[in-house]
Amino acid sequence: MSFDALSRRLAGTFAAGGDPMYDRLATGFNLRLKPAPAAVVEALDARDVVETVRFAASAGLPVAVQATGHGLADTMDGALLVHTGRLDGCMVHPDGWARVGAGVRWQQVLDAAAPHGLAGLCGSAPAVGVVGYTTGGGLSPVGRTFGWAADRVRAAEVVTGDGELRRVTASEHPDLFWAIRGGKAAAGIVTALEFDLVSQPSLYAGALYFDGTDAARVTHAWASWCAELPDTATTSIAFLQLPPLPGVPPPLAGKFTVAVRFVWTGPADQGEAALAPMRAAAAPLIDTVQTIPFAAVGMVHSDPEEPIAVHEETDLLHALPAAAVDALLEVAGPGSGSPQVIVELRQMGGALAAAPAQPSALCHRDAAFNLFAVGVLPGDEVLSHATRIREALGSWATGGALPNIGAAAGAARIARSYDEVTLSRLRDVVKRYDPAHVLRVGQVPDA
Repeated sequence: MSFDALSRRLAGTFAAGGDPMYDRLATGFNLRLKPAPAAVVEALDARDVVETVRFAASAGLPVAVQATGHGLADTMDGALLVHTGRLDGCMVHPDGWARVGAGVRWQQVLDAAAPHGLAGLCGSAPAVGVVGYTTGGGLSPVGRTFGWAADRVRAAEVVTGDGELRRVTASEHPDLFWAIRGGKAAAGIVTALEFDLVSQPSLYAGALYFDGTDAARVTHAWASWCAELPDTATTSIAFLQLPPLPGVPPPLAGKFTVAVRFVWTGPADQGEAALAPMRAAAAPLIDTVQTIPFAAVGMVHSDPEEPIAVHEETDLLHALPAAAVDALLEVAGPGSGSPQVIVELRQMGGALAAAPAQPSALCHRDAAFNLFAVGVLPGDEVLSHATRIREALGSWATGGALPNIGAAAGAARIARSYDEVTLSRLRDVVKRYDPAHVLRVGQVPDA
């Protein structure tokens, strides 16, 4: 197929297979997936996105979108990939809101907001793009205090599958406004986003790292302790088996350890008192919890910043009783033979469970915990073991999954991301604005 007609209409760059730019733009953060789009458009502006969608519709091609590649869910075989990384405008308004292009990463927002004492509801890895994260809901390390990032959205500029650029708000195209907040790219490609910031210049935050021999004691203590935490605290616990690589602290490298992450949005002295029971649960190998600028929140989880080949699995839990902790320890604790690099539980609840001021496509607000397993070993061992983890905790699982975590495509994954009512409504929006189902690649429902 000839793409000459498209490339002539672009202000940005067009790249086909064999072009080094194609490989750079098509590669996602998870190197396990090998994307193979028909071609890539590096958009310079929203008009380039419009032109690409219109060309694809006329040629009968599907369209995919990515910026940082963190949300890569499939290989995009034969699709036209719109890369939005150059839509990188970022403006923070001192009165408490921001406008960003689709290529902006959270760290840019945090750094721009910090001089004003403001912050955005980024995820655990601030190198992730703002738009993909927010349209998938946006689970933040301060989520129990401030809720979901998607609920802070004021407006978006969206290119829909019919090739139109629309500004959407609660009163302008409210059905699209509902769909893009939680529905990811199902209803359109977001080229710009406007959202409210929070007044939070600093945090009492960090992680306690414990030796694997204390895993049972620490995990049971964490499960009991977090049940009583106020909404000023957001916490998670992770079983770690980090390889001895540069950047991994020696006390953690090549061994089984347990990390308790803690973020407190109130006064530091109150946060110190709230964390005291976990500091007393066992002797930490490392204690990084301290007062930090919000812009440094990425140090809490210390997620990898370079692409890596991983397999991810996830579940949502409605409770974490002692029996569930025992089940997790048996299948993924020390001595279990677990091949996973990370097995994590994030506590939800608090403001994450609150109904939004404006309804959205984001489901599963009532979940109590998110389970997440990450493995890097090749072959089937990691995959089969991740399935065993889910089975071990099946009695406490809701059956749902958050769109952004353990990203994957296909009808089964979509059915876990949305309840039946939400999925039906999402399909209706897609049919209204994308009648040819051009945007049918990635985490999108069937037409």
